[in-house]
Amino acid sequence: MSVGTLGFYSDFDDFQTWKQALQAQLPALRVVHAGQAERPEEIDYAMVWKPPQGIFERMTKLRLIINLGAGVDSLVGRDDLPPNIPITRITDPQMARMMAGYVLFAVIRHARDIPHFEQAQRAGRWAYRHPRSPEDITVAVLGLGQLGAKAAHEIQRQGFRTLGWSRSLAQIDGVECSAGMETLDAVIGQADIVVLMLPLTPQTRQIFDRERLEKMRPGAAFVNVARGALVDQAALTELLQSGRIGAATLDVFEREPLPAEDALWQMPNVLITPHLASVAIPSSSAKQIAANILRVAAGELPDNIIEPSRGY
Repeated sequence: MSVGTLGFYSDFDDFQTWKQALQAQLPALRVVHAGQAERPEEIDYAMVWKPPQGIFERMTKLRLIINLGAGVDSLVGRDDLPPNIPITRITDPQMARMMAGYVLFAVIRHARDIPHFEQAQRAGRWAYRHPRSPEDITVAVLGLGQLGAKAAHEIQRQGFRTLGWSRSLAQIDGVECSAGMETLDAVIGQADIVVLMLPLTPQTRQIFDRERLEKMRPGAAFVNVARGALVDQAALTELLQSGRIGAATLDVFEREPLPAEDALWQMPNVLITPHLASVAIPSSSAKQIAANILRVAAGELPDNIIEPSRGY
């Protein structure tokens, strides 16, 4: 029995890999590239990452939009979304594990002063610095959704004092959780390492402006694996140059790719990676995508629906 046609669009992911993964779960599913589809009016489900404006206009049979990733900010802010079509995001445990691994790497790198030793090595200096005990280091994870909660859990398992902050109060074993804007600055002010994992919404855009960045402990480290638009990047750059913020690991930026002339590239206390802390893995993500397609095909609501007005 046919379950319909899925239109795929992403400039960052391989179409054939995703097609094979999806058809391994649903052999009857027809998978086409939405950007090259001859008959977009036959598309029942759209799986997309940053699609071009107007792509949905001719998909008159559309029943489901699948965001190819966990962050949906680039999709929900559009003015060309068809009304009353459910939008889902991928919540693959493998993505959470991948993100937690990156965050744990960044936290341990800063906690063990690895940037100091990297600079010493380049200068040919034997620069001993005594390791700090993990329980003497406070890490704040801001954003406790699926990815943030997993990262906070893994950080506390390493013995770090771990603080968590979110819009509504979460409960994670071993993590001191707070909620609400009125508590955010107090959480930031306690942390030796701040990890930003919030969704980008109208309320969180530029949440780390200069004033809030200056609420961090002098010399603290900053890790951003969420979205560049959450941060005043110019202010962050200046505070890193002055040493007011000691170091940063940055996977996301206001503008991507980060321009070659940007000052961040040349800063010895900054590690830059090209937005890869966590990505959707076809072989594991295809299972939940297929399950949602079957739900919609049966007239049911899919799992992991996002609320566009809320932004996640």
